[in-house]
Amino acid sequence: MSIEGATERWVRTGGVELCVAELGDTARPTVLLVHGYPDSKEVWTEVAGRLAEHFHVVLYDVRGHGRSSVPKPLRGGFTLEKLTDDFLAVADAVSPGKPVHLVGHDWGSVQAWEFVTVKRTEGRIASFTSMSGPSLDHFGHWIKKRMARPTPRRAAQLLGQGAKSWYVYMLHTPVLPELAWRGPLGKQWPKILQRVEKVPAGDYPTASLPQDAAHGAWLYRDNVRARLRRPRSDAYAHAPVQLITPTGDIFLSQRLYDELDQWAPQLVRRSLPAKHWVPRTRPDQLAAWITEFVTANEDTAAGVAPRNTAASGPYADRFGGQLVLVTGAAGGIGRATAYAFAEAGARIVAVDRDAEGAARTAEMARLIGAPKAWAETVDVSDEQEMEKLAEKVATEYGIVDVLVNNAGIGLSGSFLDTTPEDWKKVLDVNLWGVIHGCRLFGRQMADRGQGGHIVNTASAAAYQPSRALPAYSTSKAAVLMLSECLRAEFAGQGIGVSAICPGFVNTSITSTARFAGVSTDEEKRRQQKTARLYGLRNYPPEKVADAVLKAVVRNQAVVPVTPEARGAHFLSRFAPRTLRAIARMEPPL
Repeated sequence: MSIEGATERWVRTGGVELCVAELGDTARPTVLLVHGYPDSKEVWTEVAGRLAEHFHVVLYDVRGHGRSSVPKPLRGGFTLEKLTDDFLAVADAVSPGKPVHLVGHDWGSVQAWEFVTVKRTEGRIASFTSMSGPSLDHFGHWIKKRMARPTPRRAAQLLGQGAKSWYVYMLHTPVLPELAWRGPLGKQWPKILQRVEKVPAGDYPTASLPQDAAHGAWLYRDNVRARLRRPRSDAYAHAPVQLITPTGDIFLSQRLYDELDQWAPQLVRRSLPAKHWVPRTRPDQLAAWITEFVTANEDTAAGVAPRNTAASGPYADRFGGQLVLVTGAAGGIGRATAYAFAEAGARIVAVDRDAEGAARTAEMARLIGAPKAWAETVDVSDEQEMEKLAEKVATEYGIVDVLVNNAGIGLSGSFLDTTPEDWKKVLDVNLWGVIHGCRLFGRQMADRGQGGHIVNTASAAAYQPSRALPAYSTSKAAVLMLSECLRAEFAGQGIGVSAICPGFVNTSITSTARFAGVSTDEEKRRQQKTARLYGLRNYPPEKVADAVLKAVVRNQAVVPVTPEARGAHFLSRFAPRTLRAIARMEPPL
């Protein structure tokens, strides 16, 4: 099968012919993609198409896979030394005299670690992006260290990875893997990937899968036991390395990379909430990270000061390059949240009906660390405006990775003093604004099929009744339940949903909240007093923003933030009568 738009050539090396595909402008830097097991080069189709907009992209079928020929005999035909010969032959053919940027997944990454750590390839590799495949040498040292100095934690790490590596033992058995792949397993593999890994249906895997998987068993037989028993002590990377770790990888523990810094002095770490086959399930994010890493290293090699795209903070490896949209971003929790994501290297869309405030947030986000940031003036309660926003964002900026529905307004006053117009204003912004955001951007996330996360700002008032906040509490309780329902519905599509429930946070909502049933002067007095009380409490919105990022990283469902919010949440579950008694109290305003 040919990759659309690619030109093909054959490169002869070590008694085999390798099928090589090329896309993009050959005058641009070369990015060379190496596939894993039991794949062929077509696993990279989605990523390659995106990278070809910026680079000369090269893919090849590893010996014995796809349209490349099979070594004879099979035993001894797949050693890391011979795979290194293949890489050098391809690199010399497609990029003579210029180093290539190497990208590997699964066994493509395992062998690429060999390429980037042996002396004979020095000068041929400009950078290396690794995903879901450790160096066998590093793995061997990792095992030896834990066996030499066992502790309960290290023993648990060994046992955990041992359980994840069950397939490695199976592939070392004679004949059975070949029979399984050429029989029922080969036929069922596409359905297994769709069901377990959520890999989209289509023209992957290719028809050569049963033969590729049968031949590829020798990758393990020729290399794993020998290297794990006698790992090289000089396996240091001689090029910058970007490590992308899928947090849901069922085959590899994240602990495998704990000591990687000592082997890769120029190391950038990324983590991705996905399973093993990220080239098929998260091509947008991979292409963005690879593009950023390659560009930065090209600038360095050319003697040009690289653009400052380095993210900082504890979440830099998680959100770098992702697109985050925050509503109500002109101030308070929304602005603090936009800044927190910007510091982690995310691209920001700051949305608010306050045009100047949104513009200031976007400008500061760029200064803090966002590679790009845009301001959009939108009233979230207006369905048509939100539809136009969703269309514009998808067309001009991309599909949102994280949506933060934060815009909200406050309203205090008894139920009998709250007019239908008051109810409409509160529900239009606090509830319908969230519904519009979830419906429009959630649909885009689902259609893309690469996961994402939705954060809805509810409130401790969502589960803490109050005689003074019937409309506000009702709107936030609805947001909380909506979030729980969406979390259940979107779980199968890899989209997380979190409800954030702050308590008393020092933001401007207190000075702009409306009070039903009182005069204008009395409303102003109560606004000032409320703002003063919240100021004395002085719980900063930055702490709520940190809770938002944690909720996305951990995929938390309901997150009470302040101590009083956590206390009220506890009481709502275990002592609801106490909360009902508190609700009868007259607020001190």
